[in-house]
Amino acid sequence: MKATGVCVLAVYLSACSSLIFAVEPMDYLDFRDVVRDAKSKVFPAVIYIKCLRESHESGKKINESVSGSGVIISADGEALTNWHVVDKAVEVRCLLYDGRAMEATVVGTDQDTDLALIKLTVDEGESVPFAALADSSLLTEGDFVMAMGAPWGMSRSVSIGIVSCTRRYLPENSEYSLWIQTDAAISPGNSGGPLVNTDGRVVGINSRGILYGGDIGFALPSETLLIVVPRLRQFGKVNWSWLGLQLQPLRDFEKNVYFEVSRGVIVGQTEPDSPASRAGIQARDRIVAIDGRAVTATNAEDLPAIRRQIGLLAKGKAIEVELIRNDKPTSLVIEPTEKGRLEGNELDCPRWDMTVKAINRFANPDLYFYKKEGVFIFGIKYPGNAQNSALQEQDIILQIDGTPVTSLEDVRRIHAESLKTVHEKPRLVFSVLRKGTLRMCVLDISRDYEKE
Repeated sequence: MKATGVCVLAVYLSACSSLIFAVEPMDYLDFRDVVRDAKSKVFPAVIYIKCLRESHESGKKINESVSGSGVIISADGEALTNWHVVDKAVEVRCLLYDGRAMEATVVGTDQDTDLALIKLTVDEGESVPFAALADSSLLTEGDFVMAMGAPWGMSRSVSIGIVSCTRRYLPENSEYSLWIQTDAAISPGNSGGPLVNTDGRVVGINSRGILYGGDIGFALPSETLLIVVPRLRQFGKVNWSWLGLQLQPLRDFEKNVYFEVSRGVIVGQTEPDSPASRAGIQARDRIVAIDGRAVTATNAEDLPAIRRQIGLLAKGKAIEVELIRNDKPTSLVIEPTEKGRLEGNELDCPRWDMTVKAINRFANPDLYFYKKEGVFIFGIKYPGNAQNSALQEQDIILQIDGTPVTSLEDVRRIHAESLKTVHEKPRLVFSVLRKGTLRMCVLDISRDYEKE
């Protein structure tokens, strides 16, 4: 019996051996060639961006030089970068792969997604290399990607890694988008550069990196770019709609909250005086459809898509919200409003030498905490009359010479009148709220700095 066993084993091994040697050698693709080919398609479109940022603080003009990266997306010079790279920039200069330097203008920005569209000043008849976008929804964990840009100001740099997570939820960075997490190095200066797949197409825009965690970086996916960029091109901004809803998923592991239902999204609370609160939506309502489209947030990663759906609703057009309250279905009619509509335009006040803006709950939540509507000092010019007074940026204006101020129109009217009577009455008394404390400040406008 033992001899038979040895014989069978010998036959088995012999068969395996013959199978192994019968396999034809397979062609293989050198990964180095894949990387080189992908890099060559996008690298010429990567730009190094330097911006001059101008601001005023304590009456003094401050010039700050900031740098970042970008990627050209059209032959006539349209390029993408981050909002935080070009925010408050008065000058934008770009260095191309071939050594050409060009100025650029900001076409549009969106702080909510940290995206900006700029346009290079390309001479007539000239063109620039550009990169193509890929569908980021086709990415999967483990895919190889390259982060390109100018880390620490060192232009024409590339790092390689894999996609660590395709749907990373970072609520403090963007309420409308998930993020691509990668271990390709994304350092300061990489912001705005492209995240590129092995086909040589852009799957995202590098935006965030953990400084002391070199293997953790984040890029905004191209599926978000395809929504935001056309609006930046057409309007210069994204006019997100707003309902005033704070939403929660059905399951939240971190907070140990689990609802025994399979569809819908939970209302955590509604903002005071918002479209949602005026329509009668309440905390703990479970919304199952918005404007006829079913919504479900099983986990937190599902929330950005619902917020984006709300943000793209037509403003001023009534819609139906279907919800479950106390296990009973009901529907309410709600009218979306523009998210930043209270902000208004910046109002320049010559001779006062300052600019003012309307308080906005989104852009100025710290001021909104003290006063729900009104006007605040946005900028103080240097040198100027406001700079010589005790007024400061972020002061909420309550009264001017005893006249209440509740809107930009109030300031515009008072300002126009003050210019007519400047010789008879060169001083104005401002009543302002500064971090919750009432202060009185005198503004002397007898001096005309613009004529000096």
